[in-house]
Amino acid sequence: PGVVLHVTMASGRPEHRGPPELFYDEKEARKYTQNSRMIEIQMQMTERATELLALPSDGMPSFLLDIGCGSGLSGEQLTAEGHYWVGVDISEHMLAIAQEREVEGDIFLCDIGQGLGFRPGSFDGAISISALQWLCNADKKEHSVPKRLFKFFSSLYASLARGAKAILQFYPENSAQMQLITQQAMKAGFTGGVVIDYPNSTKAKKIFLCLFTAGASSATLPKGLGTGVGEKGKPDSVSFAEARREIRKKGGKVPLKSREWVMAKKERRRRQGKGNVRVDTKYTGRRRKPHF
Repeated sequence: PGVVLHVTMASGRPEHRGPPELFYDEKEARKYTQNSRMIEIQMQMTERATELLALPSDGMPSFLLDIGCGSGLSGEQLTAEGHYWVGVDISEHMLAIAQEREVEGDIFLCDIGQGLGFRPGSFDGAISISALQWLCNADKKEHSVPKRLFKFFSSLYASLARGAKAILQFYPENSAQMQLITQQAMKAGFTGGVVIDYPNSTKAKKIFLCLFTAGASSATLPKGLGTGVGEKGKPDSVSFAEARREIRKKGGKVPLKSREWVMAKKERRRRQGKGNVRVDTKYTGRRRKPHF
């Protein structure tokens, strides 16, 4: 929920320190909401997210969904831009502060990994600031990360109006996590890809998952801010439309022995309590050259 703090290596990523509903207790929620730096970052990223939504410029307000709305900082920016919004978050303490602050949007307590309970076609668009990576942790024994991601994305797709878009800013831990997220989004029916702002900057770099539903007026992936070429020559926008077509050719199944297949198998073994599952590395699932 809300913007993730730029933490040091000593403290680690917030999602590794506990589930969000416990991490954001009353003290942490208030500290976060009163941090002027976090407020500034939140506003900037929300403004960028709505820019990427490319909403109609007819002067009419849109009805938007704010996923991981926290204490309503991003919602305030949506209100300032003239939009109506609904927010969901898993932290009761964050939502309590949002109520104290009398935000304009309607807010609901929701575990997005269990799906969104809105009527089909409710929203003109959706944004999320720094919430998506929290879904990539199995905080309970019964949690399956791929299933929770798919449940979220499929319910998000259903809640959006035809032609609507969703812009989700997040902090992937590694390339495998980003691949898992985009794979589940594709499986749920979305097209689109990843847009990277300032790819060469350690502090300013921001990653946005830009998702398009069927009938989107402009399904062209926007360009990232900064440079046209990212780190080590990587582009600042990466479409997964081609990957989606490849998966469809294979009947919607993950290719046997692919990295995704290996990662899913290892995850199943971990959930089964197998103690001899090797740690994931950049070499996991990589095809090795034959040795003679």
